[in-house]
Amino acid sequence: MARRGQNGPPTLASTIELRCNEIEIRNMKTRCFDHIDLRVKDMEVARKFYGRFLPELGFVHESPGEDFHTFYAAGGDRPLEFFGFTQDKDHRPNGTRIAFWAYTREEVDQIAKLVHEAGGKNLEGPEICEGYSPGYYAFFFEDPDGNKLEICCRESPIIA
Repeated sequence: MARRGQNGPPTLASTIELRCNEIEIRNMKTRCFDHIDLRVKDMEVARKFYGRFLPELGFVHESPGEDFHTFYAAGGDRPLEFFGFTQDKDHRPNGTRIAFWAYTREEVDQIAKLVHEAGGKNLEGPEICEGYSPGYYAFFFEDPDGNKLEICCRESPIIA
């Protein structure tokens, strides 16, 4: 296996080797994103749509604003994640998909029902997604503007 040279950059082999070192759990990051800032064509339509299911995902504090509407995650004495949207009448959705994590298949099913009732479009699932990771169960949908979203539950860890 190639190793790091005395004066050279780390090689792939040495990079992989470093990943084998023990990691102290107390230093691991458990919060992986701060916020989502989505564009929508109509703030009121988006508020009604997202207000139907974001609270079920833990975004329970709604904060309307003139230019930005926000759903904040619950909890504690420190800042937490939030999901916000801004109106852009010229917004055109793209291939980007935002996936929300659920604890169980039952939670995916429950939120899928709420999204359906709220007017979600291009609904797929909930279903086991063969070819993803073992036990990957998901519901795919679009908001009223065509932004792509997903609710998923992974029953097995992904090993890279």
